[in-house]
Amino acid sequence: MKAFSFVHAADLHLGYSQYGLEVRREDFDRAFKELVDKTLELKPSFLIIAGDLFHNARPSNITLENAIKNFSRLREAGIPVLVVDGSHDSAPNVVTSTILNPLDSAGLIYYLPRHDGACWRKPECYIYGVPNYRTRRKTEEMLPTFMEQNKPTPDPSLFNIFVFHMALDIPEVNPPYIEAEAPVELIPEGFNYYAAGHVHKPYLGKLKTGFLVYSGSTETINYDEAGNEKGFYYVEVNEKGEADPQFIKLESPRKFVVLEQDFTGVTASKITELAVRLVKGADEEGAILIPVLRGVLPVEASRAEVDVAQIRGAAEKALLVHPVVLLRESEVPEAVVRSIFESEIKDLKTKSFEYFLQIFSERYNMEKAEKIAKVAVNLIEPLTRKQDEKVRQILEELLQ
Repeated sequence: MKAFSFVHAADLHLGYSQYGLEVRREDFDRAFKELVDKTLELKPSFLIIAGDLFHNARPSNITLENAIKNFSRLREAGIPVLVVDGSHDSAPNVVTSTILNPLDSAGLIYYLPRHDGACWRKPECYIYGVPNYRTRRKTEEMLPTFMEQNKPTPDPSLFNIFVFHMALDIPEVNPPYIEAEAPVELIPEGFNYYAAGHVHKPYLGKLKTGFLVYSGSTETINYDEAGNEKGFYYVEVNEKGEADPQFIKLESPRKFVVLEQDFTGVTASKITELAVRLVKGADEEGAILIPVLRGVLPVEASRAEVDVAQIRGAAEKALLVHPVVLLRESEVPEAVVRSIFESEIKDLKTKSFEYFLQIFSERYNMEKAEKIAKVAVNLIEPLTRKQDEKVRQILEELLQ
């Protein structure tokens, strides 16, 4: 076998204007440019992107233009780009296709699931890629059908790579907030390297007879991923078919500083004062500061009494201060609970919506927060009535 090398990246999330900031969209573009710069320096045989190239299925023109420019640089250098879709940039429905199709037609990428056999071959390697189905139920229903129609045919005389974007039932790999989308048994045997996306933390381990590798993301998508290294894997394969994956760290991702503290029993005014002090002490040029306020408030104290605006304005040098208020109010007296549940159901839903909106608006923009809050309210009745099918329908509509 002829020796070769490749780059494995995933979860670029191009076009993500995090916190509603245009500069954050530019940050994700900058990280992609650095990935391409480093790839051109390494001169691999090809580049794999294991899903979530884009943050949504319909990226803006400027995001698309920047992606085209960088893919053109790789094409000019003779480096093919092999891609599968992820949970963010897969086709939103059966009528509207993924943005990856026109990029494939233009010769800028090779969208593996679109091609005969869902594969790409070279004399020394065989690469097979599957689509993303977003939910576990759809994955278990549709992935076996896809692989039956496009049978994976790894060749023992070659180096075989399986490309996918999903979390597997492997507890040590998945963070607690990611639900596994597929059991390990669904993944076929016979591959030397399983190039994975979806988990935003780099991971190098074993699966069946090969490596299982999550490259992680190239920028910070959620504040609780701030401590994860950002980068990609560069893999050299020798004449014996032995792989040596090396993690390459990116330098361009913006710095996040997470300031987490428990304020149990502290008054709202004191929490504001202490949080402001935390922010001022951590202030840093261009950084994003995330004060995470946890704990249980004193009786009758309200989360609304914490002056979030004052905390947000406490830094002078940081790009942004984004407080995350996870404070819990003390248990509501029984008489108050009774008065709520004796009121009209319409009033209860209104109060529930306001409560959910307050929680979700701390993490998402207002439009998305309202959408999720409405779904949360709509779930209350079918959950209490154990209407599993209705619950599943509501959740699937949210994901579309």
